[in-house]
Amino acid sequence: MKHTLLTLAALLCLLPAAADEGMWLPSLISERIDEMRAKGFRLTAEDIYSINRASMKDAVVLFDGGCTGELVSAEGLLLTNHHCGYDAIQRHSTVEHDYLTHGFWARSRAEELPNEGLNVRFLVRMEEVTDRLAAGETAEELIRAAEAEGKGYRASVEQMYYGNQQFLFVYRQFDDVRLVAAPPSSIGKFGGDTDNWIWPRHTGDFSVFRIYASKENEPAAYSPENVPYRPEKFFTISTRGVKEGDFTMIYGFPGNTQEYILSDAVRYIAERSDPAKIAIRDGRLEIIRRAQQSDPALRIHYASKQASIANAWKKWQGEVLGITRRGTVASKQAYEEAFDAWAQDKPEYAGVVGALKAEYARIMDPYFAREITAETLYALPARYTDKERAEEAFARSEAAERAQWEYLFGAYARYCPEQYQVPEFLRGVARCGSPEAYAAQLFEGVWSGADTTSMATLRGDAKRMLAHVTWLLGTKSLRNLTSSRLNELYTTYIKGLREWDRERAFYPDANLTLRVAYGSIAGYEYADGEYHKPQTTLDGIIAKDDPEIYDYDIPQRLRDLYASKEYGRWGTMIDGRRTVPVCFLASNHTTGGNSGSPVLNADGELVGINFDRTWRSTMSDIAFDPSICRNIAVDIRYVLFVIDRVGDAGYLLDEMKFGRKR
Repeated sequence: MKHTLLTLAALLCLLPAAADEGMWLPSLISERIDEMRAKGFRLTAEDIYSINRASMKDAVVLFDGGCTGELVSAEGLLLTNHHCGYDAIQRHSTVEHDYLTHGFWARSRAEELPNEGLNVRFLVRMEEVTDRLAAGETAEELIRAAEAEGKGYRASVEQMYYGNQQFLFVYRQFDDVRLVAAPPSSIGKFGGDTDNWIWPRHTGDFSVFRIYASKENEPAAYSPENVPYRPEKFFTISTRGVKEGDFTMIYGFPGNTQEYILSDAVRYIAERSDPAKIAIRDGRLEIIRRAQQSDPALRIHYASKQASIANAWKKWQGEVLGITRRGTVASKQAYEEAFDAWAQDKPEYAGVVGALKAEYARIMDPYFAREITAETLYALPARYTDKERAEEAFARSEAAERAQWEYLFGAYARYCPEQYQVPEFLRGVARCGSPEAYAAQLFEGVWSGADTTSMATLRGDAKRMLAHVTWLLGTKSLRNLTSSRLNELYTTYIKGLREWDRERAFYPDANLTLRVAYGSIAGYEYADGEYHKPQTTLDGIIAKDDPEIYDYDIPQRLRDLYASKEYGRWGTMIDGRRTVPVCFLASNHTTGGNSGSPVLNADGELVGINFDRTWRSTMSDIAFDPSICRNIAVDIRYVLFVIDRVGDAGYLLDEMKFGRKR
């Protein structure tokens, strides 16, 4: 009886993509448009995705290969997150011109800053090519033909549903992208690691860039002769605001989800992989934290690295918490058992669950060794570059760098399964007496530049070990716990699930291709009797303001505006007081890569910029819980308020288009 109830609970939990679950392919959005309209959407599928006329897809870009951005003017003006533009902002920052701390506001086009290596991509089209590949065409042939269609064209063939379908994605890449504006980090990164992944949130996580093109409006390398790009489509901005229950839509490039993996993989993530990686990063972050607190130059020097390490570190903690609280392992087990019982008399699917479990058991140790190696030995440089040596803070970072080397060598010895530890590492430890002593010896050579050979030898041995793991797994796709055999089995398993579970609305896992997610403005019950409203305001920023803490030390200009209540057109009445909205919650299904995605209302107008999820929502990469999973966006009114009233860059608003207030 207990087993039956558990199975029923699993089916109820994992059945249809009810509520607001799902990341849908835009070319197939017509299959979802009736449900979207039932939730309040007032446009058409053709408005979202069209290859015959300008549509929303033409206003969305893949930003810097891992985030999303959106066009908001006819002159190539682009919004994304502050953390997506963070590397560019840091590269332009010095102690004398600290754009991270004080912000950056170009006062003219001539002051907009170029960024070497930064590019954006527009999706030209996507098309299913499953049958063409089955008929004998190769992915390489399809890609070559697509890239020959136009200047700046890039293409890829991506699998959906573990290879049951395959799509060709054709992009147009622009390589001249310039920094226009960024708020101070105390706005753009307000709350730092303390508030990361947390609600209530008060972070103005935005930055402003501009795409440049040739005079013919074609992609071009950076040149002073380039002009602002003239897009086919840009978003109208709504200043009407949002309220609970309003329709919302996310249009962006989600990076990686694993909604259909077996309970074995979920247990590995929650009980082995995430806890080990969290523990390793605990130590790294503490070393960096001490260095940053000791020296302003080191605060800037380590800013981007610290943010990068901390982001996944905290995400993993929330993922473990969400998986554990939701009972995801048990519910998936019950779901697998129900499918397996159905499949017993079907030769194509019988035994596939057991085969998947056996393959997981075979590959878990070597894959774990790979993860630990990436977190430790491969987190260290084989040499320090001339560019790093030229930085003012480089010499000051020696103690912190040395401490990281010694710590990470020790962590590698503790966590990596012994049978997969690199032979050169074991020889070095035996020779020097401890992992820390071996690290100190290698560090001396790499730091001084006198001996990079020894570290290169270790890295070479580690590379051979990783190649051995790759051979064991039989795949080059090592992003997730997988192998070539697992991929084959999942192709069959997912095909079987879609045949068996006909009530479930299946959507392909995220893989950094353009997707649509829809939902609504929604708060949630965080704990028994504790309801979190979906909107935060400037009042909450002032309540957290603390000049003694870097991440909470807001600009004096913001304090003055609050004191005077001179909010201009951005002031609004919320809960009986005049204030400025800052962030809001919605129920859209998002993940990494959706950072910077436009949040759109029922009329397709921009109401916010997506930047995060709530802490317990991070498990939505594996299992989406509509009662608790929420994405966090910065309200577009706060973005405009900061640009206008804090940055005194109101001229940027003159090139934007605003919707009618109702």
